[in-house]
Amino acid sequence: MSQRNTGVTDQVAKVGGDEDACPVREVLDRISGKWSIQIVLAAAEKPVRFTELERTIPGISRRMLTLTLRSLERDGLLVRTVYPTVPAKVVYSVTDSARELHDAFVTLMDWAERNRSFVTAARAAYDSAALAAAQEEEPAGAAR
Repeated sequence: MSQRNTGVTDQVAKVGGDEDACPVREVLDRISGKWSIQIVLAAAEKPVRFTELERTIPGISRRMLTLTLRSLERDGLLVRTVYPTVPAKVVYSVTDSARELHDAFVTLMDWAERNRSFVTAARAAYDSAALAAAQEEEPAGAAR
């Protein structure tokens, strides 16, 4: 892999000269990405190797997996352990903070499962009302 564009440090846009303008949003943006969530969920079960994560997470590219692992390590959510073997064995495990995050993800997933039919019904009702309103606004005799 190319050594270009693999850094995980961000150029923080300073809002009004305050680099800590919204630290909570920055953390939430980092952990709410679909790859971060899946990696934390997978690594919380047991320490995992890169190739295990690559097989477990459908659709993730090697580059995205590498970048996300580095970001999670930088943020203190993963620990990367290299064992001096040939070839080198690298294992990723979650920190106590990530374990707490994992518990929050599980709670959120439980909520989503319990409320899935409610959300589906609400979407259908909204879409039906929007369609009815659009049809009422359509001038008589207009071609469809």
